Amino acid sequence: MNPICGDILRFSVLVEDGKITQAAFQAKGCTASIAAGSALAEWATSKTLPELAALTALHLEQLLDGLPNESKHAAVLAIDAARAISKASV
Repeated sequence: MNPICGDILRFSVLVEDGKITQAAFQAKGCTASIAAGSALAEWATSKTLPELAALTALHLEQLLDGLPNESKHAAVLAIDAARAISKASV
């Protein structure tokens, strides 16, 4: 959850044989947060958990063809969700 704007993003994955076989998100917030969640879920499918942990907000922004300054929080929100998955599975 972004404490400043209140956006919420929940991210979940299914891992089989070391690879993410399914990724899904739920988002409540601005369009940029929804887009970031969608890009994260699409990108994560077929990746490993270490690859997910290495993803950065900048890379996610690039997957979205950039974000305006006032929407950069959306990429950070998605990366926070990805890191929570990575830490939980260690």
